[in-house]
Amino acid sequence: MMNFLYRSLPIVFGCHCRADRSFFFHGKQFPICARCTGELAGMVIVTITYAIYRLPILYAIGFLIPMAFDGGLQLLTAYESTNFKRFFTGILFGYGFFDLLIMSAVATYRYGYNFL
Repeated sequence: MMNFLYRSLPIVFGCHCRADRSFFFHGKQFPICARCTGELAGMVIVTITYAIYRLPILYAIGFLIPMAFDGGLQLLTAYESTNFKRFFTGILFGYGFFDLLIMSAVATYRYGYNFL
């Protein structure tokens, strides 16, 4: 199972898996970097909480901005983000992105079903 995760998660997330941008547990590097780990955590959180609480669409879109800003600033300047910032902005992005994805799937189902 772990071997499968270490091979498939970097492909699914398009992760670079750089050691300096990854978390380690008991001396073993996570299969994906800190930002992608945050995105995965955000996706898991929204999957668990979606039935209880639905984020307003503008908030979900707003959750995408911090990661884009942090990653863009790091790409375009000499600024180097920390793994904690990468993880936190990844959680926000993963939550917002997956929330939007679930909302669009639910809306497509509802409107498509009513269309028939």
